[in-house]
Amino acid sequence: MASFKLLWALLFATSALAQSLADVCTVSYVADNLPSAADFNGLIFDASSVTANAVYNASANGQNNFVSATGLNYCNVTFSYSHAGRTNDTYSLWYYLPEPSSFQNRFLATGGGGEAINSGASSLAQGIINGAVAGLTDGGFGSFNNEVTDVLLLAKGTINYEALYSFGYKGIHEMTIVGKQLAKNFYNASSIYSYYFGCSEGGREGWRQVQRYGKQFDGAVIGAPAIRQAYQQVNHLSSGVIETQMNYYPPPCELERILNDTIAFCDPLDGKPDGVVSRTDLCRLQFNANSSIGNSYYCAASGGMGGGMGRPPSKRQIGGGGATTPAQNGTVTAEGAAVAQSIVNGLFDSEGRQIYMSYQPSATFSDAQTSYNSTSDEWYITASGIGVTWVNMFLDEVDSDSLSLDNVTADTLREWILEGLQKYSSTMQTVWPDLEEFHDAGGKVLSYHGESDFSIPTISSVIYQDSVREVMYPNMTYNESMAQINDWYRLFLVPGAGHCGPSDTQPNGPWPLTTLETLIQWVEDDVKPETLNGTVTEVDEEGDSQQICAFPLRPHWSGNNTSVTCIYPDEAALDTWFPDLNFIHLPVY
Repeated sequence: MASFKLLWALLFATSALAQSLADVCTVSYVADNLPSAADFNGLIFDASSVTANAVYNASANGQNNFVSATGLNYCNVTFSYSHAGRTNDTYSLWYYLPEPSSFQNRFLATGGGGEAINSGASSLAQGIINGAVAGLTDGGFGSFNNEVTDVLLLAKGTINYEALYSFGYKGIHEMTIVGKQLAKNFYNASSIYSYYFGCSEGGREGWRQVQRYGKQFDGAVIGAPAIRQAYQQVNHLSSGVIETQMNYYPPPCELERILNDTIAFCDPLDGKPDGVVSRTDLCRLQFNANSSIGNSYYCAASGGMGGGMGRPPSKRQIGGGGATTPAQNGTVTAEGAAVAQSIVNGLFDSEGRQIYMSYQPSATFSDAQTSYNSTSDEWYITASGIGVTWVNMFLDEVDSDSLSLDNVTADTLREWILEGLQKYSSTMQTVWPDLEEFHDAGGKVLSYHGESDFSIPTISSVIYQDSVREVMYPNMTYNESMAQINDWYRLFLVPGAGHCGPSDTQPNGPWPLTTLETLIQWVEDDVKPETLNGTVTEVDEEGDSQQICAFPLRPHWSGNNTSVTCIYPDEAALDTWFPDLNFIHLPVY
């Protein structure tokens, strides 16, 4: 009898998959297959809100997330739901569902960037390419284009906690559980594999899901996660505070020359001179910005240069924004070198205790970019936008886009960090290190971080993995515990890469474009990625394939620069990844 039921279920599922996209991509079919209120405690679905339209032969630009594709057929669906007992409560969901013949029993959740809970419809195509239903949410913010900052304050001094919790973790969780059930109903599937993909804020959102809902995903791709937000967002102000305290505001071209000198010196440390710094640990040990003093620089006049270039997109993202910048012609000063080196060294308080780490040497000085005042003929700094938003809206609970750095010191930043730790430990901090439930459920994490990330310090991802290692394998040696954690949680530092993509200053570096496919193979076929596939997407070596090493192994080129070997670093190089953040008497996970 049991075998007959299984056969009938298989025949029913096969029949469903044999239907055409036109058969199933209708408002009535989607409405009939919405999850029921009984499936999820407290969620009420609005069948009248359903939209559905079939899309044929679509193209998708993978940008930095996946290989671009054509010929995609899918059902484009939106609908809304609310929560029992709440008023003025509407959450909208957006899903792409592959044509039935292409569905491979997979679901993909996607995250956002900056202060947005989603990255728009372009993020959904990756699911279709891999036979997955893919989804995103508006978080209940009133529009798929709205960010949490559009709704965070109900009034001055009053936080919208429902929006905060939605942004922190609940919005993507509900989108995921609803989407998984929708996929099962839509295709008559008894079970599906569930995945997550996101970078930056999307990376933080992914970790929060893994930490809070251990059985929700079979695997997660997490890139450059904006975790540890009490530190991370204030850290965007560090460069400007250093410049203010040192009373020197370097012209952008001066910092650019120091950066170019850094790359030129550190490029060959991996054994291959190709314009890519693959060993920023050795670079930190061997390069000092003082070696740039006296080197000449020149940059032509330009229009509209601002301090926000290259940061995650945000409607509130502001920086130093002058209308034009003059031609810059000079030599690197001792003051400019001191500013650059202080930024690379990280943030220290007045007692000499390290507060937080900085970006790796070879990362651009985006947070330190100055603007030009043509009236006074001087350069000046304007506080970084994400840092401004954090201090004004999240800490002070006021809606303002300006923040003066006058009289702001490293000790002030320390106080803001402590305030954020107290206030947002359960929502935005996202550093819970005990992942036992996820691990025991068989979950896999494939994490990556650009080694020259200019927005989120690369060390941040290293510290978090190490925290998980120490908490989950406390009685093992470092090598023993790293072997254990690498069986289910692997971290790859991408040589030369910036924030969630290749770097303009190191264009020959590889970038992983098939990361989700690699994770799927790991989860479904038990093919553990010893290295991560990277593709050079720019200039000289465009199209070349390179292998990216899993931390703590580091790349070394040999054989006339034709092959890379993943080697174990010496102790001094390894130690550079673990700064002593001793300003607080608590562990920094």
